[in-house]
Amino acid sequence: MKQTGSIPEAYGDVVRRSDACPFARRLGMRVTAIEDDRVRVSMPTAGMENGHGTTHGGAIFALADHAFGIAGNLGGEDQIGLSAYVQYLSVPAGETLEAVARKVSETERTSLYAVEVYSGDRMVASFEGVGFKTGVPAQKE
Repeated sequence: MKQTGSIPEAYGDVVRRSDACPFARRLGMRVTAIEDDRVRVSMPTAGMENGHGTTHGGAIFALADHAFGIAGNLGGEDQIGLSAYVQYLSVPAGETLEAVARKVSETERTSLYAVEVYSGDRMVASFEGVGFKTGVPAQKE
């Protein structure tokens, strides 16, 4: 599901904060696009293998969770995750995974996001995250 995209300047602070996250940097995650109400985050799979030689489910979850976090914080108010659910659908193959996050619904205090994780054109996981709006304005760089 490779697509080239852009990152609107309005989301620059959120992306810079994401890019500075030590955990995301350790896993090689990077925001590749924010467009059409979707956040795209990629991650290389090298060094992420489990005992079966395939990409570890924890790495897939981490990528989806990171995309969820970025998408949830685009609105100018900090959000934290309340819960998350993942379904692993197929074994990833290839050198890169891409997570695509989008908002499904929201209330004054909570939000629901769907994240699909792709290995090439094949969806390998589906993730659902519930966010809690803290009432604190997002940090500006």
